[in-house]
Amino acid sequence: MLLVFLLWQIPGPHSGLCPSPRLSVADFSFNFLVGKIPICLKYLPRSSFQGNCFQDEYSIRQHAHQICASASTAANLKGFKRPASEHKHDKVQQPTWLIVLEIATGALLLVFLITGAITASRSCNLKPSIRISSWSRSKSWSDEITVLIDSDMLKSLPKLSRQELEVACEDFSNIIGSTPETVVYKGTMKDGPEVSVISLCAFEGHWTSQHELFYQSKVIDLARLNHENIAKFLGYCRESDPFSRMLVFEYASNGTLYEHLHYGEAAQFSWLRRMKIAIGIAQGLRYLHTESQPPFAISELNSNSVYVTEDFTPKLVDFECWKMLFSRHEKALGHFNSKASFPSRDSSEDKYMDIQGNTFAFGVILLEIISGRLPYCKDKGYLVDWAIKYLQQPEEIGKLVDPELTNVRTEDLAVICSVVSRCVDPDPSKRPSMQIIAGALETGIDLSAAGILKESSLAWAELALSL
Repeated sequence: MLLVFLLWQIPGPHSGLCPSPRLSVADFSFNFLVGKIPICLKYLPRSSFQGNCFQDEYSIRQHAHQICASASTAANLKGFKRPASEHKHDKVQQPTWLIVLEIATGALLLVFLITGAITASRSCNLKPSIRISSWSRSKSWSDEITVLIDSDMLKSLPKLSRQELEVACEDFSNIIGSTPETVVYKGTMKDGPEVSVISLCAFEGHWTSQHELFYQSKVIDLARLNHENIAKFLGYCRESDPFSRMLVFEYASNGTLYEHLHYGEAAQFSWLRRMKIAIGIAQGLRYLHTESQPPFAISELNSNSVYVTEDFTPKLVDFECWKMLFSRHEKALGHFNSKASFPSRDSSEDKYMDIQGNTFAFGVILLEIISGRLPYCKDKGYLVDWAIKYLQQPEEIGKLVDPELTNVRTEDLAVICSVVSRCVDPDPSKRPSMQIIAGALETGIDLSAAGILKESSLAWAELALSL
């Protein structure tokens, strides 16, 4: 048996291996042999010559051309001798052009990285509107509040003093509502308009920079909203002595939709008024979701967040947004607020609803409007669960209507039920936008004078009184 490790040509047929006795086994593989395989050796298996630089048809699995080129050059040098130790650990040098290409590529990548770092640094320096700095409890309150939104934006908004709000609200004695997070007062300003003043239940020692950032962001958000069916934001109060965080809205004198539906007389809250309120809420949500930029979602939309004016125009408010602020802070401290409003039926949505959650909640409000039932009752469960069996059978939708209601238009009821079915779809992605929903209600429910007169002279008289 002959094992050969060479960087050379195999000697020709008249010298070297050919004149020697016939070899039974020989392995010339994985060397750098060049030229052609001698005819006298072709009786050996082809695998015995693989891994070389042969250039004839008999050879298989030879080295790449670049490797063989350097080996061929070395083979042509006179007196070339390789140390025995190098035969086993042969290292192939890369061509010069490949080395140059690698260097150029590395340099180009380095330039890109440096340019990107400089650009990112400049971008950060151009956005100083929000700044968060560290602070300690030993500092005064004015030093603690270190999260600031663009002061120019806040300066352009109407700011009211605690003193003038205290006078307007009769020493804050006229309380018209409260939650664990807020107290709502009714007041009358010096120049005449009635207002609702929301005061946050917060103490200076517990008020963090994150609370202040949320408060100021909310002030800016509310100030940009301007729609007939959104409660008008009139100003804010932000003082340190005594610590005060308040927001002021126009006052809706006719209470909430919840009160009218569940504590009032159904006969006085007619079908016509209910349809007007339903369309008004849809128009307000359409403005918040599609016309306001960026879009705005009511934190916890329900019939308690819909206020009604004297002419039964609905006004959406977002009083519950503060629940989100304080509950997050309580969770961070290990406390949980057990006092809350009725639970949300839509378990697939977060507790504080986003835009798709508002759509679901609007469907629930529509069911409240036509049925007069509570959205959730401990004994009867969820309103949606009760209504779904009737919504799926068009001939049964009449059973959804409050039995005390009169002058119910079947065409309106069909439109309402169709919209409700789409709003409460379990899959949020299948719920239509408020643009589509408001359009369906506006085109399907006729509140024009001609349409109402056609149905009922009593309804016509009611319309005249509401205008």
